[in-house]
Amino acid sequence: MVRLIGWRSVLGSLAVMLTLTGCATSPPAERDRFFRLEPTTVVRPAPVATSASLQVSPFAARGFVGGRQIVYRTAENPLEIQRHPLHLWESPPALALAGGLTSALREAALFEFVVGRDVRTPTDYQLVGELTRFEHRPTDEPRRVVVAFEVLVLAGRDRQTLFARPYQGEEPIDGGTPEAMISAFNRLTGRLIGDLVRDLEGQRWRRVEGAASG
Repeated sequence: MVRLIGWRSVLGSLAVMLTLTGCATSPPAERDRFFRLEPTTVVRPAPVATSASLQVSPFAARGFVGGRQIVYRTAENPLEIQRHPLHLWESPPALALAGGLTSALREAALFEFVVGRDVRTPTDYQLVGELTRFEHRPTDEPRRVVVAFEVLVLAGRDRQTLFARPYQGEEPIDGGTPEAMISAFNRLTGRLIGDLVRDLEGQRWRRVEGAASG
C-alpha cells in the first residue's frame, strides 16, 4: 500500500533544507580583534642623572576609559561615549600607558632605578596618574585620536605633592583601518610620554634617606 506524504511534511522538509543551505552560504561571523598599545617613544639619556629612585603606579581610569573596548565618539553625537563591539585592547590603556612610561624612564636613566607597582621596595618618589580621555574620533575631519591624562609625583616618605601636570594631545589617523587607528594611538602616547620625561628632567630630584614605599 502506497502512503501519500502530506503537504505539511513536504513544506517542513523544504524549510529545513533552505535553513541549512542558508547557514552553509552565510559569511563567517566577525571575530574579536585585540590590539596592543605600544607607545612610540624616542628618549635620550638624561643630561644629569640622579641617585633617587621612582615607583610608577598603574594609572587610574574611570568608566569606559578603564576598560578594554576601544572607546569612540562621533561628531553627530559628541556627548555620547560609545565602544567598538569587536575592537579591544590587549590590556587596559591605563596599564599599558604606565608600562610605556616606566620603560621610557628607565631608558632615560634619570633615576637610579624605576620600578612598577608590583615591586615592593622603598622608593624616594612615587608617580601616580589618571587617564581621563582615550578615544577614537572616526567622523572628525581628519579622523583622529585623543588622549589626556594627569600626573603627580609624590614624596615617598610623606606623600607630599612635588610635581603635578596635565598632558593632552590629538593625532590624525593615516587611513581608515583599525591598524591605522592603533598606530595613531601609539604615536600620540609616545609623544606625550616623551613630553613628560623631559619635564621630569627639568626638576631637581635627590635621594631621600628613609624613603617609604608607595
